[in-house]
Amino acid sequence: MPTRRLLLSTLLLSFTTSSLAAPPVDAMTMERIADAGFNHGEVVATVAHLSDAIGGRLTNSPAMRQAETWTQSEFRRWGLKNVHTEGFEFGRGWWIESSSVRMLSPRPLALRSIPVAWTPATHGAVKASIVVAPMRTEKDFAAFKGKLNGRIVLISWPEDPKDDTDAPFQRFSDTDLYKQDRYTIPHTEADSLTKTLERHRFATALDQFLAAEGAVAWARMSRLPGSLVHGEGYSYRVGQTPALPGVELGAEDYRRLARLAKLGEVTLEIDSQVHFDDQDTKAYNVIAEIPGKDPKAGYVMAGAHLDSWVAADGAADNGAGSAVVMEAGRILASLGVTPKRAIRIALWSGEEQGLHGSAAYLNTHIVRWPIPTDPDVAALGPYYVDDISPTDYLTGYLELAAYFNIDNGSGKIRGIHTEGNFGAASMLREWMAPFASLGANNVVASPTGGTDHVLMSRIGLPAFQFVQDPLDYGSRVHHTNIDTFDHLRPDDLRQAAVVLATLLLDAANSDVPLPHKVPPTKPAVTNPFQYPEPSKP
Repeated sequence: MPTRRLLLSTLLLSFTTSSLAAPPVDAMTMERIADAGFNHGEVVATVAHLSDAIGGRLTNSPAMRQAETWTQSEFRRWGLKNVHTEGFEFGRGWWIESSSVRMLSPRPLALRSIPVAWTPATHGAVKASIVVAPMRTEKDFAAFKGKLNGRIVLISWPEDPKDDTDAPFQRFSDTDLYKQDRYTIPHTEADSLTKTLERHRFATALDQFLAAEGAVAWARMSRLPGSLVHGEGYSYRVGQTPALPGVELGAEDYRRLARLAKLGEVTLEIDSQVHFDDQDTKAYNVIAEIPGKDPKAGYVMAGAHLDSWVAADGAADNGAGSAVVMEAGRILASLGVTPKRAIRIALWSGEEQGLHGSAAYLNTHIVRWPIPTDPDVAALGPYYVDDISPTDYLTGYLELAAYFNIDNGSGKIRGIHTEGNFGAASMLREWMAPFASLGANNVVASPTGGTDHVLMSRIGLPAFQFVQDPLDYGSRVHHTNIDTFDHLRPDDLRQAAVVLATLLLDAANSDVPLPHKVPPTKPAVTNPFQYPEPSKP
C-alpha cells in the first residue's frame, strides 16, 4: 500500500505530465464503434427488458435479483470477461404485490397512491377516519397527543399548489450549456451533518409516536402535482422496520382530503399488500470486463446504478444509464478491441439509498474510510458525510485511471462535467471534440451530485458525470409512477452509447492517464462567522 507521501508525489507527477497530447481513438475504430451502435445496437432492447419485463428494481427485491442474474448473462453472451457480482451488507428486500387507497365517505373515490418503501403491510383492508396532523419535528407531537387513536394520520402539511413556470420537457440550448461552464466553489457548513441526522432520526421518532398513540396507518402528500407519486422510504436495515403501514397520496387527492376534513368526518380504506424478503441481506454490484494488454496500466470504468424505486419501472432512473453502459461494453467487445488498460463495466446496487454499492466498491478496492463511532452516522453512509478523508489508500487508488457515470435519464449526451478536475479539462475537450455534430462536445465546469461518481470524485479520482438533455426527467419522471419506457428516447440512448464507448477507449489507450485531483483532507468551515439557523416553528 503506498504511503500518503508516495501517493501525493505520484499524483503530482500526473498533473505535470497530463498536458502532453493524448491521441483520440483512430478514425476507423471510431467509425466501427458508430456502426456497431447506430446500425447494430441492442441498447433499446436491453432497456426494454429491464423496464418492461423486469420492472422496478428496488435494492434486494426479487426484481433486483432477477436483474442481477439477467445482466450477467447478457455480459457473458456478448463476450465480456470476469463477469461476477460483489456483495455488501445492505438489509431487507421489499416488494409490492398490490395496493389501493379509497375514500369511503363522504363519497366513494379511488385515490392515486403507493405504499412507502419498507413499511409493513396492512394485512387486509384497514378502514378508519382520518386526522390531518402535519408534523415536521418532534416538537409537533405534543399538539396531537391523545388525538390519533384508531385513526389514519395525514402527516404532511397540505401545501397550496404552485403555478408551473418552466416547460416540463426540455432540451438544452447553447445558452443553457454555456451557463453550466461555471465552477462553483465548494462550501462546508459546520452543522450540515447534524441537520441530516435530525431528518433521518425524525422518521423513526414519528413512527414510534404514531404507534404509541394508537394510529393504524399514516399518509403523506406527494411533492409533485399531476397525480404523480414516488413512495421512497429508507427503513431497509434489519431491525429498523417501521411499526405502521405508510402510503403516499397524489397531491391533488391529499389536498381534497384535507379540505373535506375541515367540514366533517372523512373515512379511508388502505389495503397495502407488500412483502419483505430476508433470504439474503447482502446487495450485489454486477461487474464485467474487457481485458487490457498491460496489467500494470490499471483500468478505466463506466458505471450506472441498476437499482430503482418501484412506483413504476425504473426506465429513466436508471434503466437508461444501465443499458447505455452495458451497450458500450457490448460494442467494444463486439469489435474485439484489446486496449492498453482494462475496461470495466459496473452496475451498482443501493444507489437510491445513499450510493451504497459504489461506496462498497471503493472500500474494497480503492480506499479505507474511518468507521464512525456514532451508529446513526454509520447508518447514513459516506454520501451524507462531508469529511470522508480515507484512513488508508489501497494500491487500487492508482489503478483506476478514469470513471464515467451515466445517471440523468435517457437524454442525449451533450458534454461532460469536469467535477472540479481542472487538469482533466483539456484532455476531455480533445476526446469530446469529434462529437460536435452529435451535440456532445461541451466540457463544463459545473459539478453534479447525487449519483455514483460523487464519492470517487471526493477522494480525488478522475470521475465524471455526463451532461444530458433533461427531457422530462427532473420535472415529472424521476422516481415517479410514470418512469416507464415511453419516457425514453431511443436515438438518444444510441448516441450516448457510442459516445461512452469511444471515450472509454480513449481513456483506456491514452499514454497519459487523466489526472487525479488532490486527495481530500477534512475541509475547513467556509464561513466561521455564521450563526446557527434557528429551529423552524
